[in-house]
Amino acid sequence: MLKNDLDAVSIAVPTTLHKDIALKAANYGVHMLVEKPIAESLKSADAIIDAARREKLKLMVGHIERFNPAILKLKELISAGELGEIISISCRRVGPFPPRIRDVGIIIDLAVHDIDAISYLYGKRALNVYSIAGNSFHTKEDHASILLQYEDNKSGMVETNWLTPHKIRKLTITATGGVAHADYLEQSLEIWEGEDVREVEIEKREPLKNELEYFMHAVVNGEEPSPSGEEGEYALYVAISAIESYERGENIRLNLN
Repeated sequence: MLKNDLDAVSIAVPTTLHKDIALKAANYGVHMLVEKPIAESLKSADAIIDAARREKLKLMVGHIERFNPAILKLKELISAGELGEIISISCRRVGPFPPRIRDVGIIIDLAVHDIDAISYLYGKRALNVYSIAGNSFHTKEDHASILLQYEDNKSGMVETNWLTPHKIRKLTITATGGVAHADYLEQSLEIWEGEDVREVEIEKREPLKNELEYFMHAVVNGEEPSPSGEEGEYALYVAISAIESYERGENIRLNLN
């Protein structure tokens, strides 16, 4: 396929194969949308980023929740100052185990979504991570609670597991101007201001379609897409640090560079 003069590819193979496929695409000069997480290790992520940079290719990492209409609207409200100062962001991402996931645990497979979303909404990188996790049936962790610390003692919290019989994908922001409740699955957003509740009007749309259209627009117009390879590597770095945290039973200081 890569020999057929392609402009771009979407790489959606098991995480451990991302580097091999991405390097092949780079060798053929093909722009890449790499599914999240960017790779299974920081070394592999570096190799993908270096190859794309060397060949002057567009590289985007598929953190699809950034393209969920509820999150897009929430980011818009935050940027406009409608929620005031954000104090904390908490996420709950739970559901049944997908048997296809065998090469990584739940932190790299699922929690990385919310690690990226929280930093995206804050517009900042975390300073520290502490996590509690374990496995009840998977070879790697299948449940985790992750606490992220940002500057000025702002926090991000992620609860995730493969033990809940039905999917829940929700995010809550507590801010000085109100509390926002977003539902990824319903693509809905509620703003609580005291006792008053406001349902924010959202035009529902398939996040994957938004993501693919955005990526192709960047390729066609020579723009740098986001999440970039570096942003994808940062989310992976935090996820790996969360794994290190629960294995060592201690807080991990994050490198912001």
